[in-house]
Amino acid sequence: MEKKVYQKIENTISQLDVTTITKKRKEVLQPLVDFIQGKKDNENQIAINFICTHNSRRSHLSQIWAHTIATHLNIKNVVTYSGGTEATAMFPKVAETLTNQGFNILKLSEINNPVYAVKFNNNSHPIIGFSKKYDDEFNPVSEFAAILTCSSADQGCPFIAGAEKRIPITYDDPKMFDGTDQQTEKYAERSLQIATEMLYVFSQIK
Repeated sequence: MEKKVYQKIENTISQLDVTTITKKRKEVLQPLVDFIQGKKDNENQIAINFICTHNSRRSHLSQIWAHTIATHLNIKNVVTYSGGTEATAMFPKVAETLTNQGFNILKLSEINNPVYAVKFNNNSHPIIGFSKKYDDEFNPVSEFAAILTCSSADQGCPFIAGAEKRIPITYDDPKMFDGTDQQTEKYAERSLQIATEMLYVFSQIK
């Protein structure tokens, strides 16, 4: 039987420790758990749009890990998206970090805002990654949860048109380590933090 995710991703997930998540952080994550559970109970599609300022780092990591872990845990009808308050480009270190953690990433274009196909197993449709505004036509227009992954997007977007639920789940920006000898370590750390929290969230679904 075909694995739900690549073996190397499964190995990465097996090393995540949800017991490191604090009680306070679990309270931050609970509204997302409630949104997913409500959609599942009603057999509706579970659409989640992760939003950050530039749609370049944290929102992509969140989108990709949420979709992958939902698949790994066999939670159906989950569709994840990402967007920014402005479009820039998915930062190359994000693709490198995810590759190191087990994903197969294909760069489909060499433009200023490249398009990536992110594969987590052999047979599922890849996640399409590129920088876009949160209300881009590629993204959903209604019945989705808007997850604000950075504080500036949280403060700058008090209202997300079409969002059924608006949930701030913010992460420190690994960008602050760009160009330092800690860059690789900090991007990996942020990716694994996001993966751990998505594993916790989807593990709560009954």
